[in-house]
Order: sequence, then C-alpha cells, then structure tokens
Amino acid sequence: MFRSLRVFIVSTSAVPTLPAAPTAPLVTAAVAEGGGSALAPVVPENLTVWRMFAEADPIVQAVMLLLVAASLLTWTIWIAKSGELASAKRALKADLATLTEADRLAALKAAGHGPVGDMIAVARAELAAGADVTGLQDRIEARLQRIEVAAVQKMMRGTNIVATIASAGPFIGLFGTVWGIMNAFIGISQTQTTNLAVVAPGIAEALLATALGLVAAIPAVVIYNGFARSVADYRRLVGDASTLVAVLVSRQVGAGSR
Repeated sequence: MFRSLRVFIVSTSAVPTLPAAPTAPLVTAAVAEGGGSALAPVVPENLTVWRMFAEADPIVQAVMLLLVAASLLTWTIWIAKSGELASAKRALKADLATLTEADRLAALKAAGHGPVGDMIAVARAELAAGADVTGLQDRIEARLQRIEVAAVQKMMRGTNIVATIASAGPFIGLFGTVWGIMNAFIGISQTQTTNLAVVAPGIAEALLATALGLVAAIPAVVIYNGFARSVADYRRLVGDASTLVAVLVSRQVGAGSR
C-alpha cells in the first residue's frame, strides 16, 4: 500500500502547471485597436481661428464679422483724421505767424485758408458795412466764435464713431460669447456627455467673440483719447487765431476813429 501511494504522489507532482490566461492586456489591446473611439472621443485636429469661425453659429459669425468691420473702420478713421488734423495744424500755425506779424487787418494781403480765412473775411465784411461802430467789436467777436465752434466740430467729425466702437465693442463680443456658450450647453445636453473634446470647440468659438470685441475696443479707446488731445490742441490754435483777428480789428477801428 505504501508503494502505490508513493507512485501516486510522484505521478501527481509531474503534472505541468498551465499558464495563466491573458486578461487585461488583451482587452486593453482590443480597446486600443477597435473600440477606443467609443470611450475617448477624438479631439478635433487643427482647431485654428478660421476653423472656429467657420464652425460657429451663424449669429456668432455675424457678431465676429461686425467686430472685424468695426476694427477696420476704427483704423481707417485714425489714418484719415490723423492726416487731416496734422495738415490743419500746420496751416493754422502758418496763419498765426502771419497774423502775429501784421499790425492791422488791412495789412493782410490774402485772407488765408480754412477758419482763419473765414475769420478775416467776416471781419472785413463787418468793417466794410460800418453801420454801427459802437457794436462792431461785439458783432465781429460773436461771428468769430461761431467760426471757431464750426472748425472744431469739423475736426471732431468721425471721432464719435470711434468712441461708440470703444464703448460698445466689448459688450457686442460678450453677446457673442453668451450665445456661443448657450449653444455649447445645448450640445452637451444633446450628446449626453461633458467630455472636454466635445465641449471645448463650442466654448472656444464663444470666447473668440469676446477676444474680437477686445481687439476692436482697446485700439478704439487709445485712438479716441489721441483724437481728444489733438482736437484740444487744434481748438487752442483756432482760439488764438480768433483773438488775433479781434485785436487787429480793434487796432484798425481805433486808428480810424482818430
């Protein structure tokens, strides 16, 4: 009996052990080969600014186009008004030099150009009328003031558009952002997922509207402040010219009354 038991133990120990069946690695490989797209949505490739614009909601696209047009309009006004203000200041400084050298209004050979020319023409017309010498100075000063106001208003023309873009641009961009985020939330509810690959494109399109709003508004604020300083300097020059014309008229009236 002991001999048969020994034979059974030896035969049992000689049985080879079977290798463990592969589990997780094969499942992982299978998921990686075929089923991975169901678990991890593919992130859109090449998510550029142009692609965000092209895939955005039509209302968000309209907001973006409006902001781009507003930005282009701001830079166009800046180029045009900068040249106009620079030219007007040069002409005013030349006219101021001529007025400073003259001792009387009759000594001026030419009426000049721009507001100074209008001032000289008005003063000469009032002097030629010569109806009431007592109120002559007051009448001329009143008409010179009107010319001064008209000249400054002409230089301010177009700057109100820049001010409107500077103040309304961020809010227009914010409207596009709110609309885009609403659409992104609607997409989340329809796809029943909060995966970043699904949510990110819609939010990026919405934030692009805010970025364009800032791009339109920040330069507009800087440009408008520059215009305000330039127009203030122009107003000072026109005021100096008005004062000099009034002084020349006073001298001529005083010389004629002697």
